[in-house]
Amino acid sequence: MVIYLSVKEKRLPPSLRLFLLKSHRPSVLECSDEFSAKFDNIETKLDKPPLIFATTAIIYPNFGQGGGLKRMTKTIFHLSYDHIISVENLLGAWREFVRGKRHKPDVQAFAFRLMDNILALHRDLQAKTYRHGPYQHFRIHDPKSRDIHKATVRDRLVHHAIHRVLYWFYHQMFIADSFSCRLGKGTHKAINRFRAFAYHASQNHTKTLWVLKCDILKFFASIDHEILLTILRKRIPDEKIIWLLTEIVSSFYSTRPGVGLPLGNLTSQLLVNLYLNEFDQFVKHRLKVKHYLRYADDFVLLSPDRGQLIESLSYMGVFLHEQLRLVLHPDKVSLKTLASGVDYLGWVHFPDHRVLRTATRWRMLKNIKQQEGRERERSVASYLGLIGHGNTYKLRSLIQ
Repeated sequence: MVIYLSVKEKRLPPSLRLFLLKSHRPSVLECSDEFSAKFDNIETKLDKPPLIFATTAIIYPNFGQGGGLKRMTKTIFHLSYDHIISVENLLGAWREFVRGKRHKPDVQAFAFRLMDNILALHRDLQAKTYRHGPYQHFRIHDPKSRDIHKATVRDRLVHHAIHRVLYWFYHQMFIADSFSCRLGKGTHKAINRFRAFAYHASQNHTKTLWVLKCDILKFFASIDHEILLTILRKRIPDEKIIWLLTEIVSSFYSTRPGVGLPLGNLTSQLLVNLYLNEFDQFVKHRLKVKHYLRYADDFVLLSPDRGQLIESLSYMGVFLHEQLRLVLHPDKVSLKTLASGVDYLGWVHFPDHRVLRTATRWRMLKNIKQQEGRERERSVASYLGLIGHGNTYKLRSLIQ
């Protein structure tokens, strides 16, 4: 049984305004004419793809006190495959994709016959004859070596069309302390949250605080396609959408077929967050860890109880291996006090301050020294903005 969410104007929180679409299903929304006018204005200003989601009622036996039946609801994605592949959504995806890329030769070639290419893509998606193309491989050093796989413009347009719809649906389900590849998050928010956790967990630094820092070994290259698609099916009942997601996920593998996601895909950013959301929910709701935050595959737990962190580490390792087929990096698991300095997200954190990582500082000074003129001025301005988030008075005086 599917129960559509009804909307009352006085009870509508601002965060849900993005997820409503009166024009597509006016019968399932109970809202006043006054609210309809307000919503039209909101939709125009935000220019975000609206979503409708529904709750599925699940009834199961209650074996606890009193017996009887229990009722549990589950949020499911309720937009159709036709909405994702519509020409309107593809054009919206193109506007987002082309920003900052108009000078690229492959983008210019696609844009030369834009409507013909988009209509042809729409027909292939509609007939389910679309096949994901090959990837172009290159390597970057930032500072460590990373393998990037770049899809064709046609395929990247499909990635954007999917991402701009699915992102807003899954974004609401992620924990608040997941900071990678999410709007309104990022590294600066993550390190500020780390500082807030440190104050709270140590009771304003009146207790010794232990920090468990972990990293997943070859994270992107270890994503299991079968597990990922199973997670997607939990919330997406439309088999056509699952078919399209399967086509994209299975278009790449790293060490063996069925394993790995490419670093260059926009959809990979959402899918890895969705993959590790299973782990986030386990840590927060099963292990009951209060001070936990994650950025991509780097996560930390803070507690004054060292034994509790060691116990949590064993449970987390088992869950990652058995449920997600992931392994903790043996060389990047550390347990130390905050007073001794914790290196996390490019900064070394202490109870009352944080300083830039030594390797980052020397690399920054080297880059500035090699540049001249306006390029140097731009780099200095950028670095000053970066180091302004920590205690870097001496470093600022060196580069200014």
